Amino acid sequence: MSVEIPGKPDFSSAQEMAELAGLDALEFEPERRDLGRRIWRSAWPKLLAIVLAVAVWQIVVETGWRSRTILPPPTEVFPQLWDMLTTGSFWSAVATTMRRAIIGFAVAVAIGLVIGFAVARFAVLRAAVGSLITGLQTMPSIAWFPLAIVLFQGGEAAIFFVIVLGAAPSVANGVLAGVDFVPPLLVRAGRNMGASGFSLYRTVIGPASLPAILAGLKQGWAFSWRSLMAGELIVVIGESGSLGALLTFTRELSEYGQMLGVMIVILVIGILADAVFGWANNSLRRRWGLATDRT
Repeated sequence: MSVEIPGKPDFSSAQEMAELAGLDALEFEPERRDLGRRIWRSAWPKLLAIVLAVAVWQIVVETGWRSRTILPPPTEVFPQLWDMLTTGSFWSAVATTMRRAIIGFAVAVAIGLVIGFAVARFAVLRAAVGSLITGLQTMPSIAWFPLAIVLFQGGEAAIFFVIVLGAAPSVANGVLAGVDFVPPLLVRAGRNMGASGFSLYRTVIGPASLPAILAGLKQGWAFSWRSLMAGELIVVIGESGSLGALLTFTRELSEYGQMLGVMIVILVIGILADAVFGWANNSLRRRWGLATDRT
């Protein structure tokens, strides 16, 4: 039996659903309005840092510390950079460098993940090669190039060899750190639910290790990017065929404005990669309830 309340209009179910939808829209509308504000809060410190860096650069040039032909001011470098950005050869060099970076990093990630989980799974491997992985991570990438050139007679294989050796240990150490800090209670709960062996790592330990693994991936990318730049400076393949080769040729031709422009592009690529890893980290934190959309 339904009771009618005096003074209250009788809404149909369709009307009620429409009103509820309107309330939901009102609830989420402030979040949409705040999106631009959050983007601005995140962007303005970076823009300010760029402006300050360019200003300091200009001030250093104006002091006469070095000749303007050796250290050109931003007012000369950015127009030359724009001219380079309008040429197909420059973008071909960027594409070559990014192809090497992506392939080398992907191979390093695959090897690092396999080694990391294998060492974490078997105590014998941990005792045998655990400290070796850390030692490889701390070894400067440039130290591998003499061996790489001897083994592969230069060429892209030598560059990939150094990229993998530079990045894979960081990824493996990230896996080890993640597995070591998985709560034992979580592991016991997984075993009580029937997970064991590979399934335990796939469903419990692996997902619980994701923050540390992501940190290892970010550090591995930094090592691989630095290794790649060093490799392209040492192992020059073709004329202006990569960003590293462009750095070498512009320096040899005393085109210092273009050289600084290429350095700016390398820096921007590194910043964009860091932004990707930052987005992945924030997404993971929000998914785990460790951060809100406003952070």
